[in-house]
Amino acid sequence: MGRTAEDLAAAEAARLRMVILDRNWRTRWGELDLVGLDGDQLVVVEVKCRSTPLQELGPALALTGAKQRRLARLAGLYLQRRAADHGLSPTRLAVRFDVCLVVWATDKQEVTWLKDAFRLRR
Repeated sequence: MGRTAEDLAAAEAARLRMVILDRNWRTRWGELDLVGLDGDQLVVVEVKCRSTPLQELGPALALTGAKQRRLARLAGLYLQRRAADHGLSPTRLAVRFDVCLVVWATDKQEVTWLKDAFRLRR
């Protein structure tokens, strides 16, 4: 189910005209589900898969502060280690954090994209 959800998220990112740079980018500190480029923004996408209908999820969509900080650290590592591989300047890219929610219904999947799902306070 998780792999299919990530495939659906990648397809949605392409539909939104985002260029996918990496999928399942792993370090010893964690993993980024999808990393894409949307104009001059590096987009880190957290893919969440649920079987509960969207309207009933409520707080289940939220990313905890700890999860947000972990994603931000991983995004920083990504910029250090991979940006140049894609011809990108890590100092000139803004970073955005999106969430792609895939809800499994009995006969289909619903994909909801939450752009700019959270911002980090500096």
